[in-house]
Amino acid sequence: MATKDEFVHRLRRLDCCAVSDALDKLGLSGVVSGVAQASGTKRIAGRVITMKLGVGDPPPGPPRHLGTTAIELGHSDDVIVVEQRTGIEAGSWGGILSLGAKVRGIAGVIADGPVRDIDESREMGLPVFTNKFTALTARGRIVEKGVNVPIEVFGAAVEAGDYVIADSSAVIFIGKANIARVVETAESIVAREALMAKALLAGTPIHEVMGGNYEFMLKD
Repeated sequence: MATKDEFVHRLRRLDCCAVSDALDKLGLSGVVSGVAQASGTKRIAGRVITMKLGVGDPPPGPPRHLGTTAIELGHSDDVIVVEQRTGIEAGSWGGILSLGAKVRGIAGVIADGPVRDIDESREMGLPVFTNKFTALTARGRIVEKGVNVPIEVFGAAVEAGDYVIADSSAVIFIGKANIARVVETAESIVAREALMAKALLAGTPIHEVMGGNYEFMLKD
């Protein structure tokens, strides 16, 4: 059984806007805007399992269908992140893979590349984030080049074991070396915003709340 990851569960109590603010405060990058949640309705967070797809021959060893290794490595605290930036229209993820991930309990999938069978993913409620769709199979077009290898997705460099959070606002990648301070900073920001909301509900004028707290929240 996989060990529960404290930072994954703390990330799940946050949202992308709070995490983005934390990155700003710490001078870190990792925010990717404009990636749609194509299936599922819930925010996801987890450790990254990477999958790199490309052209040519797969690595040596017994042949395996792309995605199966990543799924079998995954658990409920994991998110599979796929690079398919070949320019070839070919599915980087599909319906049977979504079912396998759902059965395994994997938190979700983020794909920089075309996804097929998206209606099946929607029916089973597996969160999938992507901007491209296709009906074309990967067979005969692309192969899996590696799992848990460095990848680039949506312009962000991502490694296995990094962290990711994704919702309707953004997809955000957090390097594993930075996760503790990012989560702690985001939690502090959320706590301060909760006090601001409480003040508003108690009748404090919004210009006082926003001017006295919000404008300088990331500077101290």
